[in-house]
Amino acid sequence: MGEIATSAATTLSAVLVLFALLVPGDLDRLTPEAFVRLPVEALLGVAVVLMLRDGARRIVAVSAGAVLGLLTVVKAIDIGFGLALDRRFDPVFDWGVLGNGVDLLGTSIGRTGAIATFLGLTLLAVVVLVLVALAVLRLSRVAAGHRTASARVVATLSVIWIVCAVFGVQLAPGQPLASRSAVAYAYEDLRQVRAGIRDREAFAEEVAVDAFRDTPPSGLLNALRGKDVLFTFVESYGRVAVQDSDIAPKVDAVLDAGTARLESAGYGSRSAFLTSPTTSAGSWLAHSTFQSGVWVDSQHRYDDFVKSDRFTLGGAFERAGWDTVGVVPAHTEDWPEGEVYGYDRYYDSRGIGYRGPPFSYATMPDQFTLSAFQRAERAKPGRPPLMAEIDLVTSHWPWTPLPRLVDWTAVGDGSIYHPMPSRGKTPDEVFTDPAKVRGAYGDSIAYSLNSLISYVETYGDDDLVLVFLGDHQPNPIVAGEGADRDVPITVVTRDKAVLDKIAGWNWQEGLNPDRNAPIWRMNAFRDRFLTTFAH
Repeated sequence: MGEIATSAATTLSAVLVLFALLVPGDLDRLTPEAFVRLPVEALLGVAVVLMLRDGARRIVAVSAGAVLGLLTVVKAIDIGFGLALDRRFDPVFDWGVLGNGVDLLGTSIGRTGAIATFLGLTLLAVVVLVLVALAVLRLSRVAAGHRTASARVVATLSVIWIVCAVFGVQLAPGQPLASRSAVAYAYEDLRQVRAGIRDREAFAEEVAVDAFRDTPPSGLLNALRGKDVLFTFVESYGRVAVQDSDIAPKVDAVLDAGTARLESAGYGSRSAFLTSPTTSAGSWLAHSTFQSGVWVDSQHRYDDFVKSDRFTLGGAFERAGWDTVGVVPAHTEDWPEGEVYGYDRYYDSRGIGYRGPPFSYATMPDQFTLSAFQRAERAKPGRPPLMAEIDLVTSHWPWTPLPRLVDWTAVGDGSIYHPMPSRGKTPDEVFTDPAKVRGAYGDSIAYSLNSLISYVETYGDDDLVLVFLGDHQPNPIVAGEGADRDVPITVVTRDKAVLDKIAGWNWQEGLNPDRNAPIWRMNAFRDRFLTTFAH
C-alpha cells in the first residue's frame, strides 16, 4: 500500500510539473495539444539535479519549483487579463488593476462576495506555488535516487527534442513538440518589465512637451465662447456597435433615426472614429488620453499622468473662463487623482442624488445621469457657460438588466426605476449564450444613444455643443478576437459656425460613421480641438 501511495504521489507530482511547464498563458492556445509536448526545461532540470549533492539539490529544486509555481500563477492572471483587457498582465505596474477587478466583480456578487473570492484566489495562488515547489522537490529526489536510469532517459529524450526542434515537428499549428514555452514566457515577462521601466522615461518626455500649457486665456477656445460643451463618453461604444453584422442593424437604426430627429430640430452632426489606447476595459486610460493629448495605454502611464501637471481639455476650459464639471456615476469612493482634469465641481454616485436601484455594474441609468446633470448645472439661472465630461455607464459589461427610457419629467430621484431590474434578464441568464451576450450589448448601446438623443431634443438649445464618443471596444466575446480599437465620435450642435470650423476634419455627416470615416488616434483630439477653436 505504501508503494502505491508513493508511486501515486510521484505520478501526480510529474503531472503537476508538466502542467505548470506547458500550460499556455493565452486562452486561445489552451488546447489538449498544448500538453502533449516535450518541455526542454524538464530535461535541463533533471540534468542539473543529477550533478548536485543532496543539500544543493534540495535548495535548487525548491527554488526552481517556487519560480515555476509563480510563473503558473502569472499565466492564470494573463488569461484573465486577456479576456478582460486583451493584453498580458504587467507584473510590476498592474497590481492596482486587480483592485478594479474586485470592484467590478462586486457589482455582480456583492462586495463581500468579491472580497471573499479575491482572498480565495490569493490563497489558491499560494497553494499552487507551494504544491509545485514540493512536486519539483519530490521529482528531484526520485531522479537522484535513480541516477543511471534518469541519465539515460534524459539523454534519449534530449535527442528526440533536438530532432523535433530542427525539423519543426508540430502536433497543431503553433504547438511545437519540442517545447521551451516556460523559459520563453519568463523571458517575455522580464522583457516586459524592462520595457515598462524604459517606457516611463519616454512618457515623462512626452508629457513635458505641450504646445498649449502656457497658452493665455485669450488664446483658448474663442470660437466656442458662450457655449455649453459636453464631452460624453458612452461606455464600450466601439466600432463593432455600428459595423458588426449582428449588432449594427439595431444600433444603426437608432443612429439613423436620431440623425433625422435632430435634423428636424435644427441640429447638425459630424462623425468619425478615434483609436482608443485600450480595449475591453480600462476606461480611465481612454479618458486620460482624450483629455491630455498623450497616449496613456498602460497603468503605469496613467499613474504618472495623474501625478503630472499635464494641460487637459478640462484645464483649458477652466483657464478660458468656463465652469468645469465632472460627472462620473461609476465612482463610489473618493477620486483625488481627478484633480488633474481641472474640474470646478465633481459628481460621483454618492453626490448626484440617485435613489433608485443599480443595474449590475451601472450604479444608475444614463437618463438619470443626464437628467441630474441638467437639474444641477444647466438649469441654474444666470450661470456661466459649462464644460463637462459626463460618463454614461449603462452600456458597461455585463449589459443586463437594462432600464427603459421614461418621460424626462418623471425621472425625479430615480425611484421610478425600482421595478425595472427584476423585469430584465440576469447576467447568469445572458452569459450562457454568446449570441445573447451580443444582443444584450447592442440593446445597452441603443439605450445609451437613445438617452443622449432624447436629451438633446428635450434640453438642447442654440448654445449646446455635444461631443459623444466611446471609450473602448467591448470584450472579445462581442468584438471578436483581434478586433481593432476604434470607437465612434460625434459632434452635435445647432450652430452652423461650429460645424464650419470642423469642416477641415472631413468627418462624415450624421451620427453614424461608416467604414470610410476618418480615423484619428485618440490622443490627437485635444490638440486638433484646441487648435480649431482657438479663434
